[in-house]
Amino acid sequence: MSTLVTCPSGLAGRVRGLRVKEEQILTDRQLAKSGGQIDALLAACWEETTDPGPYGLDGKPDWGKVLIADRFVALVMIRIATYGPTYAFDLPCERCGERIEWELELDQLPVRELPVESRSAFLAGNRFRARLPEAGRDVWFRLLVGGDERKLPQLRQANRDKVLSASLAHRVLEIDGVAEKDRRVFLEDLALGDVRALLDEIERVDGGIETSIDIQCPSCQAVQAVDLPFQGTFLLPTGKRSAGSSRR
Repeated sequence: MSTLVTCPSGLAGRVRGLRVKEEQILTDRQLAKSGGQIDALLAACWEETTDPGPYGLDGKPDWGKVLIADRFVALVMIRIATYGPTYAFDLPCERCGERIEWELELDQLPVRELPVESRSAFLAGNRFRARLPEAGRDVWFRLLVGGDERKLPQLRQANRDKVLSASLAHRVLEIDGVAEKDRRVFLEDLALGDVRALLDEIERVDGGIETSIDIQCPSCQAVQAVDLPFQGTFLLPTGKRSAGSSRR
């Protein structure tokens, strides 16, 4: 089965579902560790490009240069083409600790388009500006692409006690009045209010799928907001959820 996909940036094409021959990609631990698993799956399942979006490509995309938001939407559509839109998962209730079994329809998740001005900025060099209100400085950052996604696991592994500052340093291009050699120290001393302002601006200029949902525990009726858990089995075949599962 194949399906059409339109990514947040305007990149569009046709993807097919996973086949048995992709099992090696899904189970290759070395490929997963290197961050190349998603690239391999996207390359295998992207059949045709109908609109190159901002990438100016001829044929299949170079997934290492494609925005992470586009990659994620394409991956979700591959999952839908493989198993259908229903996605079942479970997680513990924050109040009572009972396991919550939940189902939702992936094709009903809202998709935010990449704003027109963001597409222009991406084409002009992938450079965006934000204001740090407490520091009183401007900062320039970039939207992450597939090549960055491959580096993130190693980045987090190497900076276990400073993941936030390392992640910010990876995407920040320039800070007004701060030399490049001093950038990491500046970010480590950044007020959390400024971090929030920067992250809010990054989210505002980016596209993607809205993965924050509210779920309700059937045992204690508590409602909790969660980020949709894309577990290791997201692309692997699993048994059907029992009839007692809750639905969004």
